[in-house]
Amino acid sequence: MSEHYESIFLAAFFFPAAAAVLVFFMKYVSAVLQARVRLAQDEAYREVAAKAAAAETETAARLSSFGAALDSIQARLAGIEKILKDVE
Repeated sequence: MSEHYESIFLAAFFFPAAAAVLVFFMKYVSAVLQARVRLAQDEAYREVAAKAAAAETETAARLSSFGAALDSIQARLAGIEKILKDVE
């Protein structure tokens, strides 16, 4: 009969202890997975920021070329206006 009580006694301690270990293990795995997700999000944000910086640089270059083209057009227009005034 004492063997029966021993097995009940061991089971009474084993199952709660196993449950506690399982809960802490699941909590650890959850923390690891959350860290991986945060790292992936950080990498995605860095990639987006790099693309935005590259796009901003390209836009600035295009704007400066548009400014040069606009100056050229204004110079030509001033020449045409001068010719038209001379014709009048």
